[in-house]
Amino acid sequence: MGDLVIGARGADEPEGSGGRTAQSTESAGPGDPGEDGHGRDHLADGAEPPAAGPEPLADDEGSRRPVERKQRSFWKELPILIGIALVLALVIKTFFVQAFSIPSESMQNTLQVGDRVLVDKLTPWFGAKPDRGEVVVFHDPGGWLGEVPSQESSNPVVRGIQDVLSFIGLMPSANEKDLIKRVVAVGGDTIECQGNGPLKVNGVALNEPYVFDSNPELGACGNKPFGPVKVPSGRLWVMGDHRDDSLDSRYHMDQPGGGSVPVDNVVGRAFVVAWPLNHWSTLPVPSTFGQKGLSAAGAVAPPALAVAGALPAAWWLRRRREQV
Repeated sequence: MGDLVIGARGADEPEGSGGRTAQSTESAGPGDPGEDGHGRDHLADGAEPPAAGPEPLADDEGSRRPVERKQRSFWKELPILIGIALVLALVIKTFFVQAFSIPSESMQNTLQVGDRVLVDKLTPWFGAKPDRGEVVVFHDPGGWLGEVPSQESSNPVVRGIQDVLSFIGLMPSANEKDLIKRVVAVGGDTIECQGNGPLKVNGVALNEPYVFDSNPELGACGNKPFGPVKVPSGRLWVMGDHRDDSLDSRYHMDQPGGGSVPVDNVVGRAFVVAWPLNHWSTLPVPSTFGQKGLSAAGAVAPPALAVAGALPAAWWLRRRREQV
């Protein structure tokens, strides 16, 4: 009683005739039939030991069977993979990068009609502000675009696909009223463009090789000279690179903000032309905006430094007079 029977009895074998129970090697003696002097079972002459098979698994009834692992069907996993991809795309569009399409010629030759640009939406989350020279996408401050005809397809299936792709950021939206321009001045700057130019920021003339020179007679001012204008704090002055074909800040000076755009309206900075592939290029800040004296703070710094340096000198002279 208590020993687990490993071998089953034959059908005609009576109980107790020739049947063996499992025994431990300690209890088996060297003279036990069927075993050698080392307590190991003999094999029949010429017989080979059984090949090692998969580890059996005992069930509740004591029977043992091999482990079986079922592989999930690819078609069952596909919806899960698609769902994960869509969630990741939505997160990327919301917090990191979004694609936009160029609808007009206002940024030639930097950007062409139909180009797809990728816009960095991450850095504004960390408090970064647009700077001079950057190409930015921003929401319409009000009245810049007017009534724009819808670009949605009349086919409901195509329109549904467009809506899904634009929602997750893989395709520009047909309904969003966004613009793309270059920042040429920030809050506190004074900007002007008289006659044929050049464009001046804080009194510094800008050398602008990125401007599309479609009509040399009009110069950097295009067909709309202006200024001087001081850009309010927290706002931007934006202009297209195609100066005589861009309804930018110059054309909205009669609106609130005097033509400037609120920083909060900026979606992000365009940093690369991603499509078509033969137009692929980065959009760095031109060296133009690294000129000395361009910053409005530069005009204030020398007087401020002079005052800061004069205070210790005045204090030292006063102490000398008191000692005398």
